[in-house]
Amino acid sequence: MSFEVPVATRRSVTGIPTGRLGIWWVVASEIVIFGGLIVSYTLFRLHHAEWAHEAAHTSVFLGALNTLILLSSSFSVVLAHKSIVENRPNDAVKFLKWTILGGLGFLVVKSIEYTTEISHGYTLFTSVFWSFYYIMTGLHATHVVAGMVAMGIVAQDVKNGKNLQRVEYVGIYWHFVDVVWIFLFPLLYIASGL
Repeated sequence: MSFEVPVATRRSVTGIPTGRLGIWWVVASEIVIFGGLIVSYTLFRLHHAEWAHEAAHTSVFLGALNTLILLSSSFSVVLAHKSIVENRPNDAVKFLKWTILGGLGFLVVKSIEYTTEISHGYTLFTSVFWSFYYIMTGLHATHVVAGMVAMGIVAQDVKNGKNLQRVEYVGIYWHFVDVVWIFLFPLLYIASGL
């Protein structure tokens, strides 16, 4: 099985494959959404010193565990892409499945965290800090789910020898999801002392 790029993905005035250009457009639009949330949160945070007390109730341990899980899953998606480049599609499928498991692990930890916070009375409507917290982390979790679904579809295609170039595209998206978390973790968890 060789790595062949379908004709439709080579038609681009830019010289960039259409799929790669498309995923970068998706990432750019998502940067606008998360960027707006992060800037809004930061501006509010600068004017609300009491948020440090509220942020102290987030679980730094669970946030750090999720950071480790996402970074590990990012590594496995890199290995999936490397496997495609080296014409090892079966290994790519295996690494994509590992990435999906990493996403699932992230969601399990996040659900434990949400359950704990809600049981202690910290809900979406407790304060502006908790509203930001749930909106930002919930939107991020939605993107994790979307990435897992996309990876499942791509893994099935790779298993059938189709659309191998999409491993790169789903990897770009997954790295974006990781980078967003790298911003959210310090803002919501470890910046409580600021």
